[in-house]
This record gives sequence, C-alpha cells and structure tokens, in this order.
Amino acid sequence: HMVRGDTAKGPTAADAAIVRVAGTNKALAMTSDCTPRYCQAHPKTGGMQAVVEAWRNLTAVGATPLAVTDNMNFGNPQKPEVMGQFAGCIEGMAEACTALAFPVVSGNVSLYNETQGRAILPTPVIGAVGLIKDISRTVGIAAPAGSALLLIGATQGHLGQSLFLREIHGREEGAPPPVDLALEKKHGDLVRGLIENRTAVACHDLSDGGLMMGLIDVALAGNTGLALNADLAGKTALHAFWFGEDQARYIVATKDKSAVLQAAKAAGVPVQDLGTVANNSPGASLTVPGLVSISVGELRRTHEAWLPGYMDAAQ
Repeated sequence: HMVRGDTAKGPTAADAAIVRVAGTNKALAMTSDCTPRYCQAHPKTGGMQAVVEAWRNLTAVGATPLAVTDNMNFGNPQKPEVMGQFAGCIEGMAEACTALAFPVVSGNVSLYNETQGRAILPTPVIGAVGLIKDISRTVGIAAPAGSALLLIGATQGHLGQSLFLREIHGREEGAPPPVDLALEKKHGDLVRGLIENRTAVACHDLSDGGLMMGLIDVALAGNTGLALNADLAGKTALHAFWFGEDQARYIVATKDKSAVLQAAKAAGVPVQDLGTVANNSPGASLTVPGLVSISVGELRRTHEAWLPGYMDAAQ
C-alpha cells in the first residue's frame, strides 16, 4: 500500500488499503484475504469465502471490485487429501468469482509446504483490487461521534470453525459459515451505494470474531466509545449473536439512519439498529446496558499487549 506517497488510507484505517492514482481523482483499493481453518473444514466453502471476504473488503471502502490474483499455498499434492483440498478450493473460488463478476487475472502456486510430513492448512490467498472513481467518496472503519450504527445483513449465529469456539473453548469443529453468493452481491451493492451517495460515513465488514470483534475494531479505529442498544442484551444465544461468523454482513455508520433503513427496505436487505457512536472522551467505553461495559483504553491495552508481552517473555 506504500506507493510513492500516494497512500490515502492504510490497511489498519480501512478494510482495504487505498492508493491514489496520481494526477486523477481516482484511487485503487487493495486487499488480500483467506481463512485457512474454513478451507481445512470444507475446501469448497473456504475457497468461496476467501473470494467474498476480499470482495467485501473492497466494497466496504466504496470501491468497485475489479479483479483477483490468487496465491495457492498447499501441502504435498501427491497426497489425495491435499489434492482434494486444492481442487475443492479452486471449485469454490471459481464459483464465487463467476457470480461476482470478479475475474482471476493472475496467480501463483506454492506446493509441498510441509514440516515433518505435516502439511500447512490449505491457504488459497486472494489478492484483490477495486476502483474508486472519486477518492472523496470513500470511507474507513473509524466512525464519527454522534453517528448511528447499523448492521447490514442477517445474523444466524454460526459458531462452527469460529474464533470464539477455538480461542474460548479450545475446539476446532463444525462446518464453516455458509456462503450465499446472491446475498453477498445484494448486500454489497447496497453498501457501496450508501458510501457513494455519502449516506454511510464509515463501514466495516464482519468476519473473524463476528459482530463484537467488528464493533471493537470500530471503537479502536476512532478511539470512540459505542453506546449500544439495551435490547441487544436480551438476545437469545448471546454467544452466537455476538461472536457468530455469519457472512454477507457489514457495520455501517451514518448521520441519516432513516435513509439507510429506507434503502435497505427497498433493496430487501435485513438491517438492525445497533446504537450510536459516543465521544472520544478519556473514559469512553463500549457499553451494552445490562450486559457489558469496557473502556476503550482497556480494549486497546488488551489488543496491543500480546506481542510486547510475548517478546518480554522470550528474553
């Protein structure tokens, strides 16, 4: 993303890096994505999900997705199970690229990635590029104080192969979340339209960790508190609601909530009111009344402390 000083947004400020096209009003958005644990559990779905995740990341900054390059990383293809992973991932990728008009224009393959006979997880990395026609009509993850937060897309609470299941319960099981390519297209087109007409002032797609991790990303990016609606604390199957990794979902921040609700209704896209963005005061917190309240400072310390702590322990 660091190209001749033309970087407009780096990869931590938005779902895709944004680089100006010198001498024009245009920009390119770039991302790379893959979830190897999904590919291990079900190669076709995992390959499909890698493509739609890249497509969502471009869409979430307001870019029109243009093309894909793939980086196919697998173990020894002479082993039937590895060859099966390779073939399944390609089938899923091809189906997603076709449905989204998102062609593969280049790629490379890295095989025989094994240590002591054990293969790496199947990792078909998708690199993707999109076009932003007007760089002033793009958004990042940070949401301005006072804006409303809305969830685009339905939440079923899929926990199979989720980070919640792995990190909290130490279990790696189940199928990855299903991918509905028609919904990905419909939801993404709605979000891109909201960004282009300046109705959306921030956007973040949901993936690893589900809704709660997406909200934490928003809070950290803007250093702002989030005042979420009290009725969210009463959701049944709370863990599934907050940490399920259902696809085709975005958090959208807006100053005109009614416009988003009307646009979603017209498009036939599910939308849910999450709450509002608070000021970035020293005591700002992410709060769901009756469920949780944690300061943004504590979230940042937890988020950023792992690597320094690991390095200290290694000394």
